Amino acid sequence: MRVAITGSTGLIGSALTPHLESLGHEVLRVVRGNPTGSDIVWSPAECRIDTHALDGVDAVVHLAGAGIGDKRWTDDYKRELLESRTKGTTLISEAIAAADDGPKVFLSGSAIGIYGARGDEELDETSTPGDGFLADVCVQWEQSTALAAAAGVRVVHLRTGIVLSAKGGALKKQLPLFKFGLGGKMGSGDQWQSWISIDDEVAAIAHLLTTDTSGPVNLTAPNPVTNLEFTKTLGEVLHRPTFAPIPKFGPKLLLGGELADNLLFSGQKVLPRVLDADGTFTFRHPDLATALRALLGA
Repeated sequence: MRVAITGSTGLIGSALTPHLESLGHEVLRVVRGNPTGSDIVWSPAECRIDTHALDGVDAVVHLAGAGIGDKRWTDDYKRELLESRTKGTTLISEAIAAADDGPKVFLSGSAIGIYGARGDEELDETSTPGDGFLADVCVQWEQSTALAAAAGVRVVHLRTGIVLSAKGGALKKQLPLFKFGLGGKMGSGDQWQSWISIDDEVAAIAHLLTTDTSGPVNLTAPNPVTNLEFTKTLGEVLHRPTFAPIPKFGPKLLLGGELADNLLFSGQKVLPRVLDADGTFTFRHPDLATALRALLGA
């Protein structure tokens, strides 16, 4: 397949590109500037892409968007978080719909944040959206694929959880503290963390390129854990103590209250029911200890 990828330099995209190439797919990067080879140039902020950019492309994997935890959530940055997703997704949808012999598959990024903070409730793809800023962003993000769906394209919403990788994301930020024995639970530690290893994330995306699945798919491992369980397991894998709890005031002071509450002190217990029901996808890292040992070489 010829597969175009936005966000190809991000945590997921940079792992997905070589994985797809190893499976024999041809990958075309969709970039904002400095194209090389077969790269496709676009500008989501300006709603600009070559009208025929996706001619002859079989599938699009859309992963681009401003980082949720990259900056404090000012009103301006919250607008950027939303528009970087809705404008980019709408632009890609328009290009797909306009293409000659264009993509028949559109795997579009989303997140488990769509479910909101739901305590101990088990959530799957049939669960309703929740409340709050992230849930609202995800709802609008997914709605932005409407033009592609109306054109008869198979659309999948990749509702991704916490992606674990030693090369980036939340785990990389946590490792220095834990390696020095300063890691600890966040607040009460009761909040759920629905995670997935980077290896299973890219394998699931590659798998979804060639199935008949459409609609929302939770990209999370089948065994979510509480923050306390995550903390203990990471400490055990690194052979470090995890006795020092992290009170809420520190992260809230550093990140701002709304961002800290959403990323660190609340969560969702999300299950990958669609992938499980598929029957042909197998998680390499179904439990946290296995994932962390593989990712950290421990």
